[in-house]
Amino acid sequence: PAAVHAVANSNNPYLGIVVHYPRGQISAFQRKQMTTVDSPMVAVVSFDGGGDDMDRPIKDLLTEQQRQHQQEESSGDTTADRILCGVNSYNIGRPLMQMVHFFWTYLRVCEQLGKEPGEDTIVDIVIPTGAMGNMCAGYMAKNMGLPIGKLCAGTNPNDITHRVIQTGKFHRADEMEQTLSEAINIQVPYNFERILYFLTGHDDALVRQWMTTMDTTAKLDIDSTWLDNLQRNFCSARITDEEMCQVMVRVKEGLGYFVDPHTAVAFAAADKLGYHPIQENAQRKPVVIFATASPCKFQEAVTVALGEEGWAEYENAAFPDRARELITKDEVQPTEYKWQEGCTLEEVQTSWKKNVIELVDSMGGV
Repeated sequence: PAAVHAVANSNNPYLGIVVHYPRGQISAFQRKQMTTVDSPMVAVVSFDGGGDDMDRPIKDLLTEQQRQHQQEESSGDTTADRILCGVNSYNIGRPLMQMVHFFWTYLRVCEQLGKEPGEDTIVDIVIPTGAMGNMCAGYMAKNMGLPIGKLCAGTNPNDITHRVIQTGKFHRADEMEQTLSEAINIQVPYNFERILYFLTGHDDALVRQWMTTMDTTAKLDIDSTWLDNLQRNFCSARITDEEMCQVMVRVKEGLGYFVDPHTAVAFAAADKLGYHPIQENAQRKPVVIFATASPCKFQEAVTVALGEEGWAEYENAAFPDRARELITKDEVQPTEYKWQEGCTLEEVQTSWKKNVIELVDSMGGV
């Protein structure tokens, strides 16, 4: 949504955006953040399938574009009339900017503790984790010298990140499970490739070998040497919807704070990992929980956890004014990518890639 509004507000005839979301797997509010933007430079698309089924067509488009540009440069023919880029965390620019959050947060913790920044003040950070963009940003910040201890992943039942940290088995699940923390419903977190790159000391050949295996078999087993290294830097916990809802109640009652379902996953993970962030007077080392969204976007999850009365209390006491304005706006019907019956995922993704090209071509000056 932020990228959609940025493009629409730029009024630049040469800048457009095509944004995709999985049909039925985001909240009504999240959908309205995109479909209420009426601009010729914005195309909103819903697609059948899981949240990361669209990653492969987009990655292929960007890879093909890079290959084409390299060929044009080597031949001296630079006639390309457009440049495509992605704004999700498969674009390295996203985790690079997210690194700022870690430095800012670390300095605020030092201020609260009355301590000087440095190796004597180590901070662990718990993050609700889907595609691992924030985890990658935190690990890059740590490699730059930021005194971070453990980066802790809180996952929902779509728990490939938890499984690889615990066992070294980076195996894609056969199906994606629907959860109340829908924004972190991920089957293959694409930033894990970057984490492996830094973990191996920038051994791009080894990482390429690993990811080729993953692309071919949907399974990658990290050996014990690299698993030990992974576990020295990362830890994790898997959180069910029931545990998430229980924590939302506890945070509200214990801290007087409304959290969205993804932040609640991180709170529950912190609790399960022994940090006990809600317990008063608990003895703990410095730990930060990253809150990643506003509860206003997740009425269903908040209502399931806190009940109708809890949602009403949130609406009256803490619902953002700008978000309230969005609710009554008219929506623009999104373009739909259908999953044709009998087609494999690979066949559908090939079709979707063609759809994206056609949609970009239809946007005129872009």
